[in-house]
Amino acid sequence: MSQINASASGTYAFDDQFKVNRLGYGTMQLTGEGTWGPYDDPNNAVSVIKKAVDLGINFFDTADSYGPWFADRYLAEGLKSASNRDEIFISDKVGQTRQGPGVWTPHGEPNYLRQQVEVSLMTLGIDHEDLLFLHRIDSHFSVAEQVGELKKLQDEGKIKHIGLSQVTVGQIKEAQKYAKIDAVENLYNVSDHRDDDVLDYAESQHMAFVPWFPLNTGKLTGANSPLAKIADKYKASPAQIALAWLLKRSGNVLPIPGTSSVAHLKDNVTAASIKLSDDDFKAITNLGVSNR
Repeated sequence: MSQINASASGTYAFDDQFKVNRLGYGTMQLTGEGTWGPYDDPNNAVSVIKKAVDLGINFFDTADSYGPWFADRYLAEGLKSASNRDEIFISDKVGQTRQGPGVWTPHGEPNYLRQQVEVSLMTLGIDHEDLLFLHRIDSHFSVAEQVGELKKLQDEGKIKHIGLSQVTVGQIKEAQKYAKIDAVENLYNVSDHRDDDVLDYAESQHMAFVPWFPLNTGKLTGANSPLAKIADKYKASPAQIALAWLLKRSGNVLPIPGTSSVAHLKDNVTAASIKLSDDDFKAITNLGVSNR
């Protein structure tokens, strides 16, 4: 085991059989510009996945719409030779269609969701989804139809855990009428934590909270900024402090910083060992935008 290891972030149990290190990895950057098309160096993409495993990451987040499909292919290839493959947990997402670089259009028609799950299983080389997020709720279909279809797939053994992405507390409560919701993935970071209420509700319901865009520090950085001063105190970068803040925020938070660089990956995993003081945590919290 390397000195730099994601196990330092602590663990989160999705169920009695599956526990993951809380600091994970997101595959979104392993695509072309605008999250469209193949990554320009597929071999490097696979190498980053392999290195993530070496550094103790066993929670990987992906989506059919990343590429589309390209990130999934690199992830599958990178995990193929992992000696601990049975201990690696993948969260996947369906429900977004792509019409070009930077273009995302929700589509929640039940047959489409089912199709994307089936294709994802083939692409990733797995027989079930560990965690499947509805990438976006599509207003053209009811929550009952969309979450209900995922529940059918769960009952068929093709999905173990169901999650929702970019939702409100009200939408989570509506979805809970039709299935057990085990995770939420929303925009959340040290600069923008307006979804504090969603995180708090997820914690109260024993749901994992997966913050996307976790490294965003917005306008909080700068030579004399409070965040930079705290980073200097811990001999760390502002981005590492941002990850440490997320890990301290709540035990159900599973950050998934993505990168296509092995060096940057190591920097991210190093953040798992940074333990912020309560005072520094509060000071950083007060810097960001919150609805509290």
